[in-house]
Amino acid sequence: MKKGRLLILGASGHGKVVGDCARAADLWYELVFFDDRWPTLQDCGPWPVVGTGETLMRESRPGDQAFVAIGHSETRLNLLQRMVSAGKEIATVIHPRSVVSTGATIGVGTLVVAGAVVNIHARLGLGCIVNTSATVDHDCILADGVHVCPGAHLAGDVQVGIGTWVGIGSTVSQGLRIGSGVVIGAGAVVVDDVADWQTVTGMPARPLPERNP
Repeated sequence: MKKGRLLILGASGHGKVVGDCARAADLWYELVFFDDRWPTLQDCGPWPVVGTGETLMRESRPGDQAFVAIGHSETRLNLLQRMVSAGKEIATVIHPRSVVSTGATIGVGTLVVAGAVVNIHARLGLGCIVNTSATVDHDCILADGVHVCPGAHLAGDVQVGIGTWVGIGSTVSQGLRIGSGVVIGAGAVVVDDVADWQTVTGMPARPLPERNP
């Protein structure tokens, strides 16, 4: 049985991916987009943009679910927390051609894209993204807002802190602890723990000068 409408905040390229995953999941009878660039922005791919984020907050109906389709982790989490505080029901969007273990835990507001794999006893927090063909292996723990970019791979028992960005095509070895606010560069091979707010790049990955929170 289908749910009500899915109200998606954010009509960028990432929003199109969310819409496509939600359409494939076929759990909602209508997808409706909201973006603060409305009314200049009128559509997101084949779906209409009908108002701003404030419109979504005012006009949701009983049975609707909401989703934040914004790639920037801090912004995504702030908006999700605001929606939760306002009593909105938050959706989780999982593409049917991903593989998610029944023994995994997926937080609300999380997106799992086609080709991704989330293995047994992995735990994903609020508003995570496991993007195209990324893998999260057994016993990994992803805090709120983590983005595992396309083609990135976390080996077993990796812990990742709040808002960390695991860059496209990167690899994280088993058992490592990755801090909060970390940026792992594209194609990096991480073989050591990474402290909070570091940017690491290379093979093996090494930190760049520290960033401020």
